[in-house]
Amino acid sequence: MNQEASEITLTPPNQRVRLGAKKYLELKRSQDIIETIAWFTVVLVAAMFFLDGGITQFSSLTDILGSISRLTALVGTNLLLIHTLLVARVPWLDALYGHDKVTIAHKKLGKPILYIISAHFLASLIQFAILDGKSLVDEMVYLFVEVPDMWSATVGFTLMIVVVATSINAARKKLSYEAWYIIHLLAYASILAAVPHQFTTGSDIAGKPLQTLYWVSLYLFVALNVIWYRVLAPIVANLGVGLKVTRVTRESSDTVSVYLGGRGLERLGGQAGQFYMLRIMNRANWAKPHPFSISAAPNNRFVRFTIGARGDFTNAMADLKVGTRVFLEGPYGVFTEDRRTQEKVTLIAAGVGAPPIRALAESMAAKPGDITILYRVRNHEDATLLGELKSLAEERGFHLHVLAGSRGSANSWLPADEQDLPDQTRLIKMAPYVSESDVYVCGPAAWAKSVEKTLQRVGTPANQIHVEEFAW
Repeated sequence: MNQEASEITLTPPNQRVRLGAKKYLELKRSQDIIETIAWFTVVLVAAMFFLDGGITQFSSLTDILGSISRLTALVGTNLLLIHTLLVARVPWLDALYGHDKVTIAHKKLGKPILYIISAHFLASLIQFAILDGKSLVDEMVYLFVEVPDMWSATVGFTLMIVVVATSINAARKKLSYEAWYIIHLLAYASILAAVPHQFTTGSDIAGKPLQTLYWVSLYLFVALNVIWYRVLAPIVANLGVGLKVTRVTRESSDTVSVYLGGRGLERLGGQAGQFYMLRIMNRANWAKPHPFSISAAPNNRFVRFTIGARGDFTNAMADLKVGTRVFLEGPYGVFTEDRRTQEKVTLIAAGVGAPPIRALAESMAAKPGDITILYRVRNHEDATLLGELKSLAEERGFHLHVLAGSRGSANSWLPADEQDLPDQTRLIKMAPYVSESDVYVCGPAAWAKSVEKTLQRVGTPANQIHVEEFAW
């Protein structure tokens, strides 16, 4: 293990933090407002359709098909724009929900949107085929070739199918993160391809001032958020800082810490517990951003990521050359002290979860005895950042429990115990105030879910349990 890293100078912790249940209630109120606005937009486009005569157009089969086509197009497009905004990495959404929660919502919307847009496509095709007296195949060829902007709409629909299909769990497990990322850039292309036909061939926008104002405003709002937060803001931030690799140190047999330096690092902002999308600016990796939590509290000396070898990209981190340029997007996530409401805190880490937990322990406002750290490791000798956590706990008066060894049982997240006590009993022994604490859990997904179940059994309220994944 790297001894130099264990002697790192600690950043002074936060001096104050706002606590209390009111903080959580304010967050929920803000979330309710955002969700109400989102659903209101869906109701609004349906209402505009019905008020524009849609309710009267159900007298024949072709009228019914036309009405279905129009309504599904309006609702589907509105949901698609919300769907896009959810993964635009906009700070105002990220601060309310966290990157993993908006990503989960984005995934859940994917299939319904595809079904709605598919209904629009089929209803339009069948309606036009009946009116023109053609087969479905002939009508589709005619629309693709002869009708303005229908070819681009068809391309957009096809791209949407590809994106949703690769989001299904079975397909996603077979794709590398890099392949998945590149495919999902097609989501933006699918929207751009479909926009023209909505204005040129649709009957719900052209020549209607209110509808035109609504849709142009919604498209611009989403586009500006995507362009600024996904493209321009990261470029501006990185140009000012000029990040480069300054040091790479080994922390364990399969983990290294990558130190980045630059000008005015405090301008990056961010808090302990957050993560960045890291791009290594060389020929092989510049187009492959990967999410990593910072492993030390933000400071003006360096930005540090502690990265375990889990694949081709992470395996190569040990060989990074000093001076290599780096590009960061972020910070993202709400696994931070901002979510804290209680005086007592319990930090629980395993594996890849050690870096953000270590950063939180360094930065949190606390008196001696306020913070308890539980660190699940394979063994003491090869535990990432263990030396730093020991030094940090000793200096600031925190309780540190290192939980080494093989798992006790299939359902346990703790190592084997001679007394064979339940996880909740052992947890209370190590962290007596856990039910009255804010608890931050970070580690492999299945392990973290097991910890959550134990926390629920000992009575820790759900709003005091903080778990965040690198969802994709």
